[in-house]
Amino acid sequence: MRYEAKQINPIIGLDYPDPDVIRVGDTYYLISTTMHFMPGAEILRSYDLVNWEHASYVYDSLDHTPGQTLTGRDNIYGQGMWAASLRWHKGNFYVCFVANDTGKTYLYTAPSVEGPWKKQLIQGFYHDCSLLFDDDDRIYLAYGNRDIRLIQLKEDLSGPKENGLNRIAVSDRGNPYLGYEGTHFYKINGKYYLFLIHSLRERWMRVEACFVSDSLEGEFRGGDVLNDDRGRTGDGVAQGGIVDTPQGDWYAVLFQDYGAVGRIPILLPVTWKGEMPVFGSEGKVPDEFKAAAARPEYVYAPLTADDDFMGGYDAVCCRDGRRTVDAAYDSFGFRSCWQFNHEPDLSLIERDRRNGRVIVTTGKLCESVLQARNMLTQRMKFPRCSAEITVDGSRLKEGDYAGLCTLSGGYGFAALTKRGGRLWIVMRSRDGKDGSPDPQGSHPAKEKEQEAVLIERSVARFRAEADFAEGKDEIQFFYESGDGFRPVGTAHKLYFRLDHFTGCRFGLFVYAGLETGGSASFEDFRIKE
Repeated sequence: MRYEAKQINPIIGLDYPDPDVIRVGDTYYLISTTMHFMPGAEILRSYDLVNWEHASYVYDSLDHTPGQTLTGRDNIYGQGMWAASLRWHKGNFYVCFVANDTGKTYLYTAPSVEGPWKKQLIQGFYHDCSLLFDDDDRIYLAYGNRDIRLIQLKEDLSGPKENGLNRIAVSDRGNPYLGYEGTHFYKINGKYYLFLIHSLRERWMRVEACFVSDSLEGEFRGGDVLNDDRGRTGDGVAQGGIVDTPQGDWYAVLFQDYGAVGRIPILLPVTWKGEMPVFGSEGKVPDEFKAAAARPEYVYAPLTADDDFMGGYDAVCCRDGRRTVDAAYDSFGFRSCWQFNHEPDLSLIERDRRNGRVIVTTGKLCESVLQARNMLTQRMKFPRCSAEITVDGSRLKEGDYAGLCTLSGGYGFAALTKRGGRLWIVMRSRDGKDGSPDPQGSHPAKEKEQEAVLIERSVARFRAEADFAEGKDEIQFFYESGDGFRPVGTAHKLYFRLDHFTGCRFGLFVYAGLETGGSASFEDFRIKE
């Protein structure tokens, strides 16, 4: 085991909010909220808590609802899967979470983190739930908002146990901002611990709280244990799991708001003073500290990556139970760094691996890019990043759009479009400052075209450059003009808002405005930090 003191945070620089973390042997696993993106419930792997790589997706799809499949004008933006609980117990992995569009609580189990994962439901809806397997094999669930409840589950985890434990453990009623939620439930050295997020009552500020009890029926005592924004005014570090190393050291993996790029994981050491944890250094996140590396020479696969689209395989239709697959191509046969915006329609996607192309055909009419099916996305990275893609629009139909977007409620995109039988390069955007969600999932009245350029060819290469420095959050689009890249449109302001509740992503899209059946091909994707 090697210990090194170094500047660590943020550990990933990508949108991985609501983390839960466990250790199995010398390996750490982290699960994060994936909302509407499919496949979902991504699990990461690490041997030092600082560097992470993709390990698995838990599911390809949930319930195939119209919202989850982007059928018509339905969508699940700002909903879907979030705040999962990840556990390992007696040789099996357990993942438990709610989906806010279906109002259900899901439980997935597998003997290996790679799957296959078995799906079942837990009767009821348990916001930000956390599983606890007690020493006597009884199983409990902690959950809630403002009032944090504890319930006992049946032995098969199908629902609450009749006449079992059912009580309020702690309450933060009357908080004008955010009451206790984001529950993480543990038994450590014979005592029961609840780790929670809430806001200061006098102003908006995420803080981490901890309560401890000698028994599940007893009083939970405690309070705030971390109140630190690390110099990002008001953006507190909170909500996540704690985990011990094989040597007995403890760490917490929490998240912090970083504007439009999303909510990013933060690592900090945890020590103990009596029965209570001490987060960081006197309740603050230290700038530099020691982290233990069990495999210091291990080379991690990147969480975002270029793609020549020559690898992978043709995926079959979505499955309720996932098979064991190559972790490098765990996204419907695409590289694991890709997720689709919603559940894809694979019948409209063609893989030309010999020539390194992905061809997507339109299957429905759309009023905006937010309704486009089969959009491939990758996370954007703090503090700066860029992406490029080549788009062939020779098979577009009148009114189609195909290109590169920065996916959020206040999106922007550069694309090829066909108008009057001719191809144009356009930059279009929607102001996302107010963050008001449209219940029908479209914002046609608010989308503006910033520039249109007539071209005489059917292939275009687009670039998007993002700057997420504090207070900036801007994107600028470019297109290859023959003598280098030329800006198209104006710099566009990006925001993090609750209408999507996720960090902004790069997206490859095509959608039909007038007639379905057109298509576009995408090749040679490049992403840079």
